[in-house]
Amino acid sequence: MRVIPAVATIVAALCSQAVVGLSAGQAGGSYVAPRTSWGDPDLQGMWSYNDDVNTPFERPGGPGAKAEFGDEELAAVLEERARRNVERAPTIGGETGAGPTHWYEFWNAKSTRTSKVIDPPDGRVPPLTDAARKREAARAEARRGRGPSDSWEDRSLGDRCIVSRGGWPHVVVNAGSYGNIIRILQSPGYVVLTHEMIHETRIIPVDGRPHISQGIRQYLGDPRGRWEGNTLVVEVTNFSDKTDFRGSRETLRLVERFTRVRSDTMSYTVTIDDASTFTKPWTIGVPLKSDTGQTEIFEYACHEGNYAMRNILSGARADERRSGASTKP
Repeated sequence: MRVIPAVATIVAALCSQAVVGLSAGQAGGSYVAPRTSWGDPDLQGMWSYNDDVNTPFERPGGPGAKAEFGDEELAAVLEERARRNVERAPTIGGETGAGPTHWYEFWNAKSTRTSKVIDPPDGRVPPLTDAARKREAARAEARRGRGPSDSWEDRSLGDRCIVSRGGWPHVVVNAGSYGNIIRILQSPGYVVLTHEMIHETRIIPVDGRPHISQGIRQYLGDPRGRWEGNTLVVEVTNFSDKTDFRGSRETLRLVERFTRVRSDTMSYTVTIDDASTFTKPWTIGVPLKSDTGQTEIFEYACHEGNYAMRNILSGARADERRSGASTKP
C-alpha cells in the first residue's frame, strides 16, 4: 500500500488526449521517447492510474453525452466529489479500518473524461451476444437459491487473495481507493509489470515466441508482446474459465497498448475482443502518470491477518440463524 502524501494530479488537458493518442505526434508534438541501452522504447519506472479512478467506466447520459466535461461541469463534479470526501474522511483510519488519509490521493483527481470506454464513440460497452445472454442466464439459474456467502468458493478471486479485486484488464477493473501503482522493468527480450495490489507480476516476452498451448489456462492469461514503433503491444489469451470480465471468461482476448507520450505520461489502452460474448470489439483507455514520489512497492500482505473470509462466512451463518433459515456447516 502507498505510504506517501498525495501527489500532483494529471493536468486536465492531458486526461483525454494522452489516453487516446498512440504516438508522440498525437500527444506530445516533438516528444521523443527514451530508449534502453539495447534500443527498445524505455517504459521503466513507477506509473500510477490514481488520476482516473473517479472517471465512470461507461459514459452516463444519452447518445449526445460529451466525451469530456467543460470547465463549469468539471467544477461542479469536483465540488460534489469534495463534499463526499469530507463526509467520508472521519471514518478513514477509524472504526472502518480503512487506513490513513494519505492512501487516498485519488480524491484530488481532476480528469475531464466522462468514461473509461473510448470506443465505441458513445462510451458504452457493446451489447452481449445472444449466446452470452443465454450463458449468463444458465449460470444464474444454476446459482438459484444460493447466496454470495454460502461457501468460500462463492467469494471472488480478490476476496480469496488469488488475484487482486478479481478481474481484468487490471488497470481498469482494479482501480480503487489505493494500490494503483504499476512498476515496469525491462531487460532484453522481456517487459515485467508488477502491480501494487497483491503484487501480481506479469513477465511479458517480446522476443517473438508463440503463445503457450491452448490447453494451459491461467488466471492472468498468457501475454505476448511486440514493439510497434514506440508502442508496446501485448496480446493476452489463455484465460481461465474462472476469469470473469463482464461475462467474458476463457474466450477473453485482450490487446493492450502502452505508449510513453511525455516524460511523465503514458497512454494505456486495451481492446476487448471476444466474439462469443460481445457483439463487437471495444476499447478502454486510461492515462498513467509517473509517480516520482515513490521509488519502491511496499509489502501488500493480503493473507496475513486477513480475517475477511472467515468473518463474511460466519456473518452469513449468523444472519441465517436470525432469519430461521437452514444453516450451513
